[in-house]
Amino acid sequence: MLAIVAALSLNNLEAAMEELNCAIKDLGARGIQVFTNVNGRPLDDPQFEPLFEAMAAYDLPIWMHPARTADTSDYESEPQSRFELWWCFGWPYDTSIAMARLVFSGLFERYPSIKILTHHLGGMIPYFDERIGAGLAVLGSRTTDEDYSEVLSSLKRPHLEYFKMFFGDTAMFGGVIGLKSGVEFFGCDHVVFSTDAPFAPIEKTIAALEQLELTDADKKQIYRRNAEKLMNISFD
Repeated sequence: MLAIVAALSLNNLEAAMEELNCAIKDLGARGIQVFTNVNGRPLDDPQFEPLFEAMAAYDLPIWMHPARTADTSDYESEPQSRFELWWCFGWPYDTSIAMARLVFSGLFERYPSIKILTHHLGGMIPYFDERIGAGLAVLGSRTTDEDYSEVLSSLKRPHLEYFKMFFGDTAMFGGVIGLKSGVEFFGCDHVVFSTDAPFAPIEKTIAALEQLELTDADKKQIYRRNAEKLMNISFD
């Protein structure tokens, strides 16, 4: 079975919601793709709540792709990012920030079954697991101009657990170390193969997965079953 995913432009949310419903109900789309920000506005902005509410109700996934460009400079003294670092390091950073904002805004409390698939295996999140866990367990202690005292207490679980509720794709350019870290963090049931094709090198990614010494059951989940579960379809 083939499936399509609808790419939505969220600069006009009312029109985007019409397109979302049309794509899923009329065209048979099995998910949507959005970016980590909308013209600089974060996805945890309350105006985007209808999108998450709808996708949770449809029980279909949201592909979340980074959107940083060279216009976001690395230093205040420079007009733009150089050496394409906005892409190499900026995209994983963008993904990580968007994930954290959704977690701390309580998205998974409101929609515990929401399915969000992050490109590049969750960006920086797996590598910085305990910087997030233990490091942000004292959220607010480093901030004087905003009150974060009720953020963690409003969450029913330890905050790091919510990051593991995201899904991650295997688009790591065939890097074994990063792939291993992501699979260990998310678990084989939350990693999906090649959702960034054709941009991710498929042969190198397969070779990297083979080096992880996964069981046949684990491989089947990553290569196929997780995608079927996310999109509620069967490829048989």
